[in-house]
Amino acid sequence: MSQVFEGYERQYCELSANLSKKCTSANALDGEQKKQKLSEIKSGVEDAETLIKKMDLEARSLPPNVKSSLLVKLREYKSDLNNFKSEVKRITSGNLNATARDELLEAGMADTLTASADQRSRLMMSTDRLGRSTDRIKDSRRTMLETEELGVSILQDLHGQRQSLLRAHETLHGVDDNVGKSKKILTAMTKRMNRNKWTIGAIITVLVLAIIMILYFKLTR
Repeated sequence: MSQVFEGYERQYCELSANLSKKCTSANALDGEQKKQKLSEIKSGVEDAETLIKKMDLEARSLPPNVKSSLLVKLREYKSDLNNFKSEVKRITSGNLNATARDELLEAGMADTLTASADQRSRLMMSTDRLGRSTDRIKDSRRTMLETEELGVSILQDLHGQRQSLLRAHETLHGVDDNVGKSKKILTAMTKRMNRNKWTIGAIITVLVLAIIMILYFKLTR
């Protein structure tokens, strides 16, 4: 059902209940108080008629499967409004004597209340359904906000983990550079040690040869 139609319907239900109370209280008034109450009732009837027109326009703009059920409701609301108009005419009639007027008002109110009792019951049920639907919408909105906050928190955690991974990558890159430098130093030291070995070996060989030659010359003399 259209939320716009439901909003108009809820307003009409509240206005209808208010008009019923005012019609009942107007019967017990006289003089200026009664005129003032009648003015309020007429204004309420005009507002109710405006709401029905709005509901009619909204219902006719909806798909056929939804429109048909709403038009049935509208016929009931229009009947209810006509009862209020009839009641206003009875209250404003000044040509009847007090007894006849009271009897007509009582009969009119009885007919009005009897005819619209089921309608008002359905209206109240619709109002309750609207309230429950509003609560469900609020719960869904709260769940959506909580989900959004959770998503933001997850994104922040992922961003922090990404930064940690980038720092770890930079650290590993630095370690890799240091390992490369250390490898080059060790290679150079190994080469230097090999050269030193060969140099020491050559010196020892020369010394051994020199000693042998010296001993040979001494022995030959």
